[in-house]
Amino acid sequence: MRDLHVKTRIKPAPVRNKNRAKKERKPINWRPLITWGTRIALCLLVVAVVGIAGYEGFRFASRVRIPVLQLQNIEVSRLKRLSRDDVIAQAGVSPGDSMVGLRLRSIGEQLAKNPWIEKVQVRRYFPHTLAIEVQEREPVAVVNMGFLYYLDAKGEVFKPLTHGDSLNFPVITGFTEEELARDPAGTKELLKGAVALMETLKKGNTFSLADVSEIHVDKGFGLTLFTAAGGVPVRLGRDGFETKLARFATVFGELKGQMAAVEYIDCDYHDKIIVKKG
Repeated sequence: MRDLHVKTRIKPAPVRNKNRAKKERKPINWRPLITWGTRIALCLLVVAVVGIAGYEGFRFASRVRIPVLQLQNIEVSRLKRLSRDDVIAQAGVSPGDSMVGLRLRSIGEQLAKNPWIEKVQVRRYFPHTLAIEVQEREPVAVVNMGFLYYLDAKGEVFKPLTHGDSLNFPVITGFTEEELARDPAGTKELLKGAVALMETLKKGNTFSLADVSEIHVDKGFGLTLFTAAGGVPVRLGRDGFETKLARFATVFGELKGQMAAVEYIDCDYHDKIIVKKG
């Protein structure tokens, strides 16, 4: 028999380049990183030490009365309603207090609790001066909500009347304390309308604010004023007060002597006035 010879192809082994150099990893130089890390740590340590020292120094200075840093002068801006003594007492400061220990924000918040004070600014001037600048509220009307309150020109109800407070202001009626608390924004808008009406009345000649005894606020209808002579209601609505009052002034002179016979006057029209006699 003939032998069968099977030829097997053998793959040649890859030839390695003996001339290729082996790459060696360079060692990491940690020295610059350690140096910078040490410097940063030292800087943070110095900042922390200085901060702690400053804080402790501030606390010490605020507790200890250093003569050169004691409060000596208290300057208060010009006042109309309040007295200088009232302001200083409410601020809670007195000569001899540590200038460093004064808490300006706390002083301002304490003064802002006074209903007469609308804005306050407190400044400290080393070595020994405290300046208090106060802007007081100015009442323009008295609001009757069961109790009497002052109203300012911005429509803000800001203070209940107490003994000695003046009543020589127009009176506004028409809502209660509960209604004011339930809808402060809506009520304030009506009160601002009443303030605008009073400003218009101040410009009048034939009929002016002096001829008004009361302004009544109604959320549905608007504003109604009552004449000082006879207490006759004059309906004005919500806007256009200047035009309506100018029209009303043309007939007021004729009606002034007949107010006792008038039930109401309706001016809430664009082109006429309705006079209802009883």
